[in-house]
Amino acid sequence: MSRFAALGGINLAKTVFLLCDMQERFRGAIHNFTEIVTNGKKLIETSKILEIPLLVTEQYPKGLGSTVSELDISNAVCVAPKTEFSMLVPLIVDHLKTLHNGGVETVVLFGIEAHVCIEQTAIDLRLHEYTVHVVADATSSRSQEDRLLAFQRLRQIGCFVSTSESIIFKLIRGKDNPNFNEIKSLVNSISTKTGLADFI
Repeated sequence: MSRFAALGGINLAKTVFLLCDMQERFRGAIHNFTEIVTNGKKLIETSKILEIPLLVTEQYPKGLGSTVSELDISNAVCVAPKTEFSMLVPLIVDHLKTLHNGGVETVVLFGIEAHVCIEQTAIDLRLHEYTVHVVADATSSRSQEDRLLAFQRLRQIGCFVSTSESIIFKLIRGKDNPNFNEIKSLVNSISTKTGLADFI
């Protein structure tokens, strides 16, 4: 891990996005589901503009449905079905090893549920020595208590817990980025609130 990454910097050329299990059957069960989908959409659009590889999983899609229609994941490198809680199933692991010519350093992780699939994915990613940024305003659980306590544990295992807007600005680094105007249109409106004030 580079010193830059260790301090929370994000190198665009060494970063991938992981979207975890944002599926239709969870819509009525997840705390602030609409809000985290809205913020997740910003991240996915950013991945398209900046050409950041997007890896997606779906938990038992036969029973729980596909990724919600609000999220256009047509740019995804893969959409991997799974029954394990961690996203690091063989297909995802293979892509992590080969993307950016084998030089993936940082994973931006978001989706559901914070205390189950996100946390177990983060543990596996840290075991593989990736730097992990969990996007708190695009990640949730069925209960706010489980969600916020998961963010505390994620910090304890060495993850950066951030927001969608912070991630986006770290990626472009300044107004001289050639994609600045496109990105600016995504962040003109403040990200949807998801109750993170309780976490601070």
